[in-house]
Amino acid sequence: MTKEELRIVYMGTPDFAVESLRALVEGGYNVVAVITMPDKPMGRHGSVLQPSPVKQYAVEHGLKVLQPVKLKDPDFVEELRALKADLQIVVAFRMLPEVVWAMPPLGTFNAHASLLPKYRGAAPINWAVINGETETGITTFFLKHEIDTGDIIQQVRIPIADTDNVEVVHDKLMHLSGQLVIETVNRIIDGTVTSIPQDAIEGVEPTPAPKIFRDTCRIDWNQPTKRIYDFIRGLSPYPAAWTTLNGKAVKIYETEKEPAHEAKQPGSILSDGKTFLKVATADGFLNIKSLQLEGKKRMPTTDLLRGIKIGENAFFV
Repeated sequence: MTKEELRIVYMGTPDFAVESLRALVEGGYNVVAVITMPDKPMGRHGSVLQPSPVKQYAVEHGLKVLQPVKLKDPDFVEELRALKADLQIVVAFRMLPEVVWAMPPLGTFNAHASLLPKYRGAAPINWAVINGETETGITTFFLKHEIDTGDIIQQVRIPIADTDNVEVVHDKLMHLSGQLVIETVNRIIDGTVTSIPQDAIEGVEPTPAPKIFRDTCRIDWNQPTKRIYDFIRGLSPYPAAWTTLNGKAVKIYETEKEPAHEAKQPGSILSDGKTFLKVATADGFLNIKSLQLEGKKRMPTTDLLRGIKIGENAFFV
């Protein structure tokens, strides 16, 4: 079977999934349909429908698009079956029911943004950075019942620099995923694909990467400097770590670590009112470089200090 003969159904929704779809389309692979989330209501009254990035790309390139509300819907399942896909590829989509992932004869594989079995779940890139990992990667694996537990086909690793935030790591992995998807498809076409169970990987314990909510993003200043520093960059620029000042939310995007030069209560703020704003942690300080006050735009700390005065006894809570 050639890449022009192999019938592929592609499933994905956000920007991260566009790169792999682009690699398939520009590589001349036979993508017979794209499955993505229904258009999202936008605007004050929800009157404007916003298509997903994957749908936008698919429509621009004349691909058939399906947008089921429920993946077990009989009409959708029949329409999917009628496509007679040989292979399904999933990148940043939803958990699939067995009636969907077991349908094609060559199976369904997923490209996941972690080194499985580490960081199974919805937010693997965020949690890898939050937890101070020094490397991550992309894993392709065949789907089975439990989420992100299928047999591994291939993995590619990249380093995480101490200065990388989640956006930097996301973009590196996004481009890497397109390359790995193509390599995995080629191995399937050639009949050289192999896979290994995740529990056969020695010395690696499964790690959860659950969905991130607003409360997840609140900063605990009683933790060590490095832990808070990683937490902030693991949520920057979106959804952003936050704290409160005088009862109002403050998002913090970029910081620098500083050793303890005097004992201060965690959360207490030090500033000269012009050039710096530092916050005490359990064992040092974080020098805040950019932040966003509630109702304002993100800005460098120096711009903020030109507009407001931080009191001597101010605290982040």
